[in-house]
Amino acid sequence: MHANVEYGSEGIVSTSGDVYSFGIVLLEMYARKKPTDAMFGEKMSLKSWVSQSLDENKIIEVVDANLLRREDNNFSAKEHCVLSILALAMECLINSPMERISTREVVARLEKIKTMFLRTTQDAKDGNGEQINE
Repeated sequence: MHANVEYGSEGIVSTSGDVYSFGIVLLEMYARKKPTDAMFGEKMSLKSWVSQSLDENKIIEVVDANLLRREDNNFSAKEHCVLSILALAMECLINSPMERISTREVVARLEKIKTMFLRTTQDAKDGNGEQINE
């Protein structure tokens, strides 16, 4: 099984495998599901479920409700942040290790996502530091 190689079960350990594992961890954290969840099987995996939600612009349906609610302050900034993180996770999960994003690129992208989120949420505050509802 291809995924087993990624986890080093055949003695193959690499930073590329670490990146793949990080992508799975991101999906688990944001969707609050494990790849072994009963809803996943031969026809659908955690990766394909999240990927489909990204393609159909329905991430609100897969993201843990504790992380993203339409009524949240700064919903669009949070949604954009979550979209960016899930898109990054998908890049970490590219099947070919040679085509997969590097750890250095992962860190740079996370920093960029953080900066954009903080900038966007800072812009949503008025001069007194009070939140402006969207």
